[in-house]
Amino acid sequence: MATIRHFKDLRAWQQCREVRMAIRALVKNWPAEEKYRLVDQIIRSSRGPTAHISEGYGRFYEKENIRYCRTARGSLYETQDHLITACDDGIITEQIMQTHFDQVEQAITTVNGYIKYLKGLSVSKGGGVAEPTTKYGMPKSSTTESPGPENPLEADI
Repeated sequence: MATIRHFKDLRAWQQCREVRMAIRALVKNWPAEEKYRLVDQIIRSSRGPTAHISEGYGRFYEKENIRYCRTARGSLYETQDHLITACDDGIITEQIMQTHFDQVEQAITTVNGYIKYLKGLSVSKGGGVAEPTTKYGMPKSSTTESPGPENPLEADI
């Protein structure tokens, strides 16, 4: 297993970067009228995953990292939808769409694996809710007075 010292070492980030670069190259020759429509949308959705994975990595808390990875995964699915739209609109062929679709699908699989890994870290650290080991206590007197110096709580503190 490789040592992760930076978000750039994460396989999920690397695959999302490859998707981003492939999409950027793909849209270079798309029709000019799509520049502020589909081109802008697919570029934005393909840029999101690397940004979200790196931001989640920087949070240093597994549950927040998972949340950002889920957002990254959503952006990858959005990218797939834009590829389908480009194919439906006749901008790219079915074969080109499928090639990029499969590349995005591989990135989704890797992000899912990273999320699963992070969930395992969270559980192994005891990330769940637990009761304190001390007793809550009740007032020593049997009256309904509020606790205070004259009426302390019994507790194992």
